[in-house]
Amino acid sequence: MGKAFVSWGVMVAGVMGSGLLAGCAPAPKTLYQWESYQPQVYQYFEGDPKEAQIEALERDIQKIRSTNSLAPPGYHAQLGLLYLSVGKDDQMVQEFRTEKVLFPESATYMDFLLKNAKKGS
Repeated sequence: MGKAFVSWGVMVAGVMGSGLLAGCAPAPKTLYQWESYQPQVYQYFEGDPKEAQIEALERDIQKIRSTNSLAPPGYHAQLGLLYLSVGKDDQMVQEFRTEKVLFPESATYMDFLLKNAKKGS
């Protein structure tokens, strides 16, 4: 009975020790760095000033780039829509093209937006 108790105690100590080590492991790195993207999309639909939204997204993209992270899908498209709404067509085109390069699955939609933006000019 003494040996069984000791081996059971060693097993429990081993499980607890590995649990403690797992608790110290660093959190996995997220695929995308969101910054204030989601609140900015909400503010876009709320009608908040476009210039302030552009400033926030531009500031955030600098932070994202400085950490060698990726902006989430839609980030550059949102920034492009904001540029379009304030008449910065060259920057809008650049953002839509960036979205297409980073997320090829968005190409059809980005082409649609570019085509319709040119018609509106």
